[in-house]
Amino acid sequence: MKDIIKNARKDALTLVTFAAVFTLLMAFVYQITKAPIEKSEAEARMALFAQIIPPDMHDNDVLKDTVTIAPNPLLGNKQPTVANRARIKDQPQAIILEAIAPDGYSGDIKLLIAIKYDGTVSGVRVLTHKETPGLGDYIDIAKGNWIKLFDGESLTKTNEVEWKVKKDGGKFDYMAGATITPRAVVKAVHKALQYFEANKAQLFA
Repeated sequence: MKDIIKNARKDALTLVTFAAVFTLLMAFVYQITKAPIEKSEAEARMALFAQIIPPDMHDNDVLKDTVTIAPNPLLGNKQPTVANRARIKDQPQAIILEAIAPDGYSGDIKLLIAIKYDGTVSGVRVLTHKETPGLGDYIDIAKGNWIKLFDGESLTKTNEVEWKVKKDGGKFDYMAGATITPRAVVKAVHKALQYFEANKAQLFA
């Protein structure tokens, strides 16, 4: 009996020691990989930002100059999001908003929308989507240039009625047989511009 208890204690001590060493090892690995991972993620995000806000449009650290956006129907965000601001000599130049088109063919379409201070779209990129490969996925810049249709658009350039795909009487092209996807994106960009117009002062405060 004593031997059984002794062995049980020994096994328990071994397990505790193993758990402690494993935990310390994981903590060590996390610490030495944390910085490189964060750097890699920051570089990837800045590369994406550079597609919609040219480097000559800011002299600040766009990744760090942020403002938290509360949930708003115009952006489709159900959780707070972070917007990134571009400035030159502290003067506002543009902002990058995250928006969600909830009515894509296969679900949410998450977008990054860069809007210049004058209310003009600088660029739009799709972050994530579940649209049908080969059909609805042409909204992705990697699949085609359709998303560039929004470059230079604004509420003053295009009136309320025209913010639709051509099939619905608007001005935006679409791929035959894939109307739902572009319709959702057009609506989301339009709403994001409306949000910007209504909250411009607070966004750059």
